[in-house]
Amino acid sequence: MTPTLGKLALTTAIATSLLPALANARPVTLTTTLNNYGGGGAYLVLYVTNAKGAYQGTLWMAGTHAKYYRHLLHWFRATRGNLAEVNGITGASVGAGRTFKITLDLPDALFDAGYKLHIDAAAENFRESPSEIVVPLTKAGAGKAKRGRTFIKSFTYSM
Repeated sequence: MTPTLGKLALTTAIATSLLPALANARPVTLTTTLNNYGGGGAYLVLYVTNAKGAYQGTLWMAGTHAKYYRHLLHWFRATRGNLAEVNGITGASVGAGRTFKITLDLPDALFDAGYKLHIDAAAENFRESPSEIVVPLTKAGAGKAKRGRTFIKSFTYSM
């Protein structure tokens, strides 16, 4: 996917709740390093909830086979498996021990306003790991590593 298409997909994904704020966005790099758990590629979904915990939009999906999306439990429940939520914002699954890095333009309104970034993870022959990572989106949190519970060794975002 081209960076322009990724930006367009993100803008579309959360435009309904943040339309006025989209004019003020910044590039944010999301870096996820997986543990070497000894299995095949993991499916990851990165999505945002508001201060009340309500789903706001999907940022990125690593893994392209829709039949496995139901294993990304919290995201799947929030979206009811609506494939329109990930249309155009997917990439390959992430191998054990590998690092997944993506840069997206995120609206400034997401930061220091109670929004949280979630990562659900799943891999074949392993248990699902819903909300493996949950981090408040704050400017102060940029660059601070967060450890996951099962698949994710570390996650950081930088602005």
